[in-house]
Amino acid sequence: MQVVGIYGSPRKGGNTDLMLDAFLEGAAAAGGDIQRIYVRDLNIKGCLGCGHCDKKGTCIQKDDMTGLYPILENAPRIVVASPIYFYGVTGQLKLLIDRSQASFMLQDLAKKEGRELAPRKSRKGFLLSAGATRGKRLFECAILTAKYFFDALNMDYAGELCFRELDQRGAVLKHPTALDECRRAGEAFLAQD
Repeated sequence: MQVVGIYGSPRKGGNTDLMLDAFLEGAAAAGGDIQRIYVRDLNIKGCLGCGHCDKKGTCIQKDDMTGLYPILENAPRIVVASPIYFYGVTGQLKLLIDRSQASFMLQDLAKKEGRELAPRKSRKGFLLSAGATRGKRLFECAILTAKYFFDALNMDYAGELCFRELDQRGAVLKHPTALDECRRAGEAFLAQD
């Protein structure tokens, strides 16, 4: 089964990169076919709010999202990793998420035309996140954003792993359980119905 890992951090080799690496190791050990997407290396423009996707189900802009749409719309499993920036996902990842409106509208048009969609239960999304503070509500915005992102892709939200007080690059390596938890979650992610 294909598992797409979306690296949402602008910082190469940071905590969420390491978390997603561990998660994907677990998924690969369970038989997953892994594909990695590094948002920091892509040219993704912001949504124009032009309404083109409302009518056509496609985005009018031509950038690196053009190649991502088929991946996002067809992958049975997607895991997104992002550090917390001002209580939300990174700007780079948010551009990708905002531009997924075209995928949502494509499905909406298909429903209106009576065309069948892939069964939602067969597609799952997962969030990994790390934040520097101990804030009680630190991950709420990122979780809500991830839930609506996966919903726009006609996927069920399978859950999240979020770790507080991870700030410096590599801090997750000193956490007693985080990377093992990520590996186990990656293994379990493939087994979900």
